[in-house]
Amino acid sequence: MAVALAAGCAWWAVALQRRHTGATGSASVTTPAAEPSRDTDGTSPSPTDTPSSHSPAADDDATARAKAAVEAMTLEDRAAQLVMAPLSYGTDPSALSSLIQDERIGSVILMGNWDNGVDGVRSQVNLLQSYAQDRGDTLLVATDQEGGLVQHLQGAGFDTMPSARDQGTMTLTQLRDDAAQWGAQLRQAGVDVDLAPSVDTVVIDRASNEPIGALDRDFGLDAEGNARHAVAFIEGMRASGVGSAVKHYPGLGAVAGNTDFTDTGIVDDTTGEDSDELAAFSRAIREGSPAMVMMSLATYAQLDPQVPAAFSHAIVTDLLRERTGYRGVVISDSLSASAVAGYDPSQLGVMLIEAGGDLACVNDPSYTMPILDGIRAKAAADGDFAAKVTASAVRIMALKMQLEAAD
Repeated sequence: MAVALAAGCAWWAVALQRRHTGATGSASVTTPAAEPSRDTDGTSPSPTDTPSSHSPAADDDATARAKAAVEAMTLEDRAAQLVMAPLSYGTDPSALSSLIQDERIGSVILMGNWDNGVDGVRSQVNLLQSYAQDRGDTLLVATDQEGGLVQHLQGAGFDTMPSARDQGTMTLTQLRDDAAQWGAQLRQAGVDVDLAPSVDTVVIDRASNEPIGALDRDFGLDAEGNARHAVAFIEGMRASGVGSAVKHYPGLGAVAGNTDFTDTGIVDDTTGEDSDELAAFSRAIREGSPAMVMMSLATYAQLDPQVPAAFSHAIVTDLLRERTGYRGVVISDSLSASAVAGYDPSQLGVMLIEAGGDLACVNDPSYTMPILDGIRAKAAADGDFAAKVTASAVRIMALKMQLEAAD
C-alpha cells in the first residue's frame, strides 16, 4: 500500500507541473434507405490493424496508480471526481474556484461561443487548473468540438471545422489527419477530451430528426460508414493526446425531439440489441477505444422502456459494459437538459452511478451542487453505492493519468 500511494503522489507532482507549464501541444415514419458509406480510400481499419496508443501494460499501470490516488481520497472527494461542472464563455474562472478548491470538483466542461482563440482559452484553463493545484489535484477539461454548428472553441489558432456530415465525405486518412490537427489545437488550449464524435445513425427523415440529422451532427453515412469515420476521428484526436467521447449511446438517430430542449418525441421504438444503429457504436468502441462513451437521455422501448438510457442498468451495464466490453469512463449527456427536468436534481447523479455510469455532465451551473450533494449523501448511507463511487473515481483518475502520459 505504501508503495502504491507513493506512486500515486509521484504522478500528481508530475501532472501538476505539466498542467502549470502547459502542454503544446412517436408517430410512425417512413425510414429512408441507408446512404452507402462514402469512404473512398479503401483503408477501412480492422480490429487488428487499427493504430492505437493504448497498451494493456500502460492501462494497467494507470489503473494501479489511479487506485492509489483514490485510496488517499475521502469518500466525499471521490464523489466530487464524478461531477463535471460548466464554465461558459464570458464567465470568470473564479466563479468555479470554490467548487474546485473547496468542493474538489474534478472536471470542467467549456461551454458557449469561445472566440478568444487558443491562447485565450489556455489562459482561462490555466486559472482553473491553478485552483486544482492549490488542493494538490488536476482537472479533466472537456468541450464539445464536433464541427459545423457545434464548435465551442473558435478564434485564432482554432481551425473552422466542417460539420460531421461533411467529415463523412472525407477519406478515412484525411479525416484522421484533420482530426489530429484539430486535436493538437485543443491540446495546446489545455483541453483533455473532445465530447465528439456523434456516432448516431439517422434512420428517419433528416429534417425531422432534430438533435442530429437536422443539424448535420452525424457523418451522414450508413451504420458501418459512421463507425469507420468515428474510429478515424478518435484515432486522430488520440494522436495529439486528446481523448474522445462517442455519443449519444445507444443513438439519437430515430427520435424527433432534441433532448436538450424537450421531453417529448424522445422515445426510440426501433433501436434494439441487434440493430445496425447500435452496431455502429459497438464497432467504434471496440476498434477506436474512446476515452468516454456519452449516454443519451432518450428512452429506448426495446432496451429499457422505463428510464432514459443514462439511468438504465440494462443499457449502461448489461449492454455497454458487459455485452460490448467497454471498461472506460461513461459520461452522461447534460443532466440539466429538458429531457430529465422532471427528476429531482439531487437524484440525477445517483441514478447515473447506480446504472453503471461514472461522470455527471452538467451545463447549468445551478445543478452542480445538488447533483454532487445527492451522490455524497447516497454514498454516505449506502456501502454498495459507495463502492460504485470508488470504482467510478478510479476509472476517471486512470483516464486523467493516461491523458497526462500523452503529453
